[in-house]
Amino acid sequence: MNPRLALASSVVGAVIVALDGTVLTIAQPTLQEDLGASYAQVQWTSTGYLIAVAGLLVFAGRLGDRYGHRRLYAIGMLGFGAASAGIGLAPGIGWVVGLRVVQGVFGALLQPATLGMLRAAYPPDRLRTPIAVRTAAIGVSAAVGPLVGGVLVAGPGWRAVFFLNVVPALVFGLLALTGREPVRATPVRLDVPGALLLAVTLGFLVHTLVSSQWLGLAASLVAGAAFLRHERRTASPLLPRAVAGPALGVLVAASAALSGTLFVSTYTLQYTLGLDPLESALRCLPLAVLMVAAAPVCAILLRRVGARRTAVTAMAVLTAGVLLLDRAAGTFALCAGFALLGAGFGTVMVAATHVVVRHSPVESAGVAGGLQQTAMNVGPTLGVAVATTLMGHGALVVLAGVAVVGAVASGVLPGRPPHATSADLGRTPGRSRLAERR
Repeated sequence: MNPRLALASSVVGAVIVALDGTVLTIAQPTLQEDLGASYAQVQWTSTGYLIAVAGLLVFAGRLGDRYGHRRLYAIGMLGFGAASAGIGLAPGIGWVVGLRVVQGVFGALLQPATLGMLRAAYPPDRLRTPIAVRTAAIGVSAAVGPLVGGVLVAGPGWRAVFFLNVVPALVFGLLALTGREPVRATPVRLDVPGALLLAVTLGFLVHTLVSSQWLGLAASLVAGAAFLRHERRTASPLLPRAVAGPALGVLVAASAALSGTLFVSTYTLQYTLGLDPLESALRCLPLAVLMVAAAPVCAILLRRVGARRTAVTAMAVLTAGVLLLDRAAGTFALCAGFALLGAGFGTVMVAATHVVVRHSPVESAGVAGGLQQTAMNVGPTLGVAVATTLMGHGALVVLAGVAVVGAVASGVLPGRPPHATSADLGRTPGRSRLAERR
């Protein structure tokens, strides 16, 4: 695929998924009232989606490795758009919940492909900028999502929120179907038993974190142990041996700290400080602005100082933001705290994602993308679970501790390479040195 088209497709796919989650949060109260649903039923519009996505992301990435990321992207986009249109036309809450699960299945096909296409279209030494652009776009969607959702819910109604995705999903889905996938010399084998065990593990884990019904944790641990045993014995494991585990841990810790802090801060701003939703949103705005600004800066830092120093510093900034918000009451302190959160998270997201994608073999790019997206789904769920359990009892201090754990994990990420290798650049050694001087 043309690199520019791959980048545009990756950005649009990531933004559609990010927007869908943020605008749904705004639409849920009106949806509940309009459909006469209970609070538990409305919660399942989020929980059902999360379980479907978390359970299928890695296997969906492996399907992309075998059958082509562009093909999986097209199926995911078209299915996601169709499910969105169905939700907009749904006559009752049961239909909404069911179609959200369907949407989660297609979202799982879509998300790893957005990173797999980038890994296939760009050489390793040029991945920093595309990943930074993708991260910045996600930051913009996080900033404008609540505003767009509020305007649509207040105007046409909650159903318009779901029609928002239909046209771009249709256009880019059909566009991805044009052209041919490259033929692989050795097709990737599918580990179906491993995929089922991992899906059960992650599905029960997410359900436990969302519902706080800890019996599911035992099922998750048993399934996880069976998965690890299977992976050690099978000839074609689902997870590649070269998976960047520490980088995934950093992503889980960073997204948990961010999401848990936002959950606590929302209640603090509106219930403790007595601010209305608009005033609260304005104080949170520096987070989105700094997250967008940090992404391109991180691409420069990765080239100059490497992933390790960049991620450790970013996690330290994120920790400082959480601790500042734990004490903040005035407008300046609140804005400064959210700015630190945005700067730290935007930087570490680019740095850790770059490590996961760059250090994965091309033939396992989809699995790498699935693992990155799984981390970005499990982390926020974990953070909100911690915040809910410890609300009013030092939740932000504990979340700062989670960020510190992420900083420690960042210490084992790759440092700055002494020079770009000819294998990375796909050129002869002489031309590699010439490109490096430039």
